[in-house]
Amino acid sequence: MLDSSVKNKSGMVTKIHTRIRTEPFKTNYDLVGKELGRGKFAVVKKCVEKATHKEYAAKFLRKRRKGEDCRADILNEIAVLEAAKANPYVVGLHEVYETSTEIILVLEYAAGGEIFNQCVADNDEAFTEKDIIRLARQILTGVAFLHRNSVVHLDLKPQNILLTSAQPLGDIRIVDFGLSRHVDDTAELREILGTPEYVAPEILSYEPISTAADMWSIGVLTYVMLTGESPFLGEETQETYLNISQCNVDYPQGRISSLAKDFITSLLQVEPRNRSTADECLRHPWLNPDSHTPTAASTTTTLDEQETSQSESEPESPDSSPEHPDIPSYPTYPGQGDLKTGRDTFTFTESFPTRPEMQQELIC
Repeated sequence: MLDSSVKNKSGMVTKIHTRIRTEPFKTNYDLVGKELGRGKFAVVKKCVEKATHKEYAAKFLRKRRKGEDCRADILNEIAVLEAAKANPYVVGLHEVYETSTEIILVLEYAAGGEIFNQCVADNDEAFTEKDIIRLARQILTGVAFLHRNSVVHLDLKPQNILLTSAQPLGDIRIVDFGLSRHVDDTAELREILGTPEYVAPEILSYEPISTAADMWSIGVLTYVMLTGESPFLGEETQETYLNISQCNVDYPQGRISSLAKDFITSLLQVEPRNRSTADECLRHPWLNPDSHTPTAASTTTTLDEQETSQSESEPESPDSSPEHPDIPSYPTYPGQGDLKTGRDTFTFTESFPTRPEMQQELIC
């Protein structure tokens, strides 16, 4: 569990227990293959540990960004990964190295890549509703663990959910805790951060952040997994923000079951207190088809049957990526600053607006 007594006013915890190694990274690891992911201030590469020949994902994070010392941000990410060590659905932290310019996190390698690839795949390769129910249960089990430890992820999206295996379909690993924060009742946390299509309305309006922000993102994520479309995406970022603030959602006819729609609706509530919690979601009929007669779908894992498969990588922040410009501030809320996209939200593929298959007509 995170030590909340050492968190700062931004909800970050910088006290860690993992030993930070200072010998050269390449003394113990060989880098292999191509990059797994890249962003403005970090890059993720596949590596092999020389002593064991095991595969890992090495995440190289710059300590200085835009002239500022961001070492505390990285320590916060390490602290969250430490606290989530017992969580089978959060990427595992193996080792940490530090150089004069970077901190390197050695993480599980997720061989199946991000679920985004199958969200927008052709019919033969796309997820079935049975698959989605199983994966959604795993995501919610992982997130419920974080929330019970007062951790909010704040950047849940298909690019930050990896698979241990693509074929056959493996288990999920939640990755990229660069924006995660510790929240509690002792102090309010207000910050503009996240990824535009997935950010909760209260963040855009600079209201206090709670674990409910993650539940909104899970609602959007589930919609994307079921339809291959982004529910709030507009032609421009400002239109996206407007759709989010007004909760303009259009459910495609015949493509989402009534139970799935009810599940998503329970999360896409503008008022945070009206959203289902992760534990409540796990009891929803859509995720428990065996206990409910009419629903398409699948055998799912119960909380007592948590699968523990090994793997994974954790793509997320990045080095220099001109394709991902800074997101402009939301005009409705002047003076609050730009939406912070995480230590640069980690992207393994192009952003939604460049994918025609992710476009959808939005009600304005």
